[in-house]
Amino acid sequence: MRLIFTGTGNAAGVPAYGCHCVACVRATQQTDRRRGPCSAALVVGGETTLIDAGNLQLGERFPAGSFSRVLLTHYHMDHVQGLFPIRWGVAKSIPVFGPADEKGCDDLFKHPGILDFSETFAAFDQRQFSELSVTALPLNHSKLCLGYAFEYKGKKLAYLTDTAGLPEQTMHFLQRWKADVVVVDCSSPPKEIKSKNHNDLSMAIDIHYRVAPKITYLTHISHQLDEWFEKTGTKCPEGVVVAYDGLRIELTK
Repeated sequence: MRLIFTGTGNAAGVPAYGCHCVACVRATQQTDRRRGPCSAALVVGGETTLIDAGNLQLGERFPAGSFSRVLLTHYHMDHVQGLFPIRWGVAKSIPVFGPADEKGCDDLFKHPGILDFSETFAAFDQRQFSELSVTALPLNHSKLCLGYAFEYKGKKLAYLTDTAGLPEQTMHFLQRWKADVVVVDCSSPPKEIKSKNHNDLSMAIDIHYRVAPKITYLTHISHQLDEWFEKTGTKCPEGVVVAYDGLRIELTK
């Protein structure tokens, strides 16, 4: 099981438009410091599952036939905008799974084109895609949002964005489930006033300690958090890693 971080930024991305902070200037000068819309690709047994679809060049990066399905965490624009041009393609139908959000995003449901939105996930639904087991986990966000717990040949990975903390049922599930890897929303530096939609660093680290995976990767990162790390020199605790676009992780036997 291989996870590729195709994007690790929040909605603004890095560099953020018009910003001249340390992180944005650096990202302007160094392409490897840039962060696109938060998304990933999971490769299992020769099949690729896309997790979210915010990349506007999604069709160029993943040509027709190169992936089997899309799993959406939710229908905010920065997680679905790459689907808008793809839907008018002439390829085979693409199954798109996600939460049962009746509003969706703009007119995707009304004019789906080659996208098939017929199947949805409810909280703690489980599905099997060949040898890959997927369980949907409810998250705390302003729009109906799901994380996903993936299991393949005994290896376990949880993908948890966008969220502020975790619902009690999701936390209990993960504590029992014993993930090898957790990928978690970490949108900002530590804050006194907590967001209701996204984790700050202290909230993400708290999830790491409470869920207790072997390793946690931080994603959905803002330019403010990148700048904060740069200015303070703060290091994450052992077992917590700041992900970056293009990072590949392997879960092997």
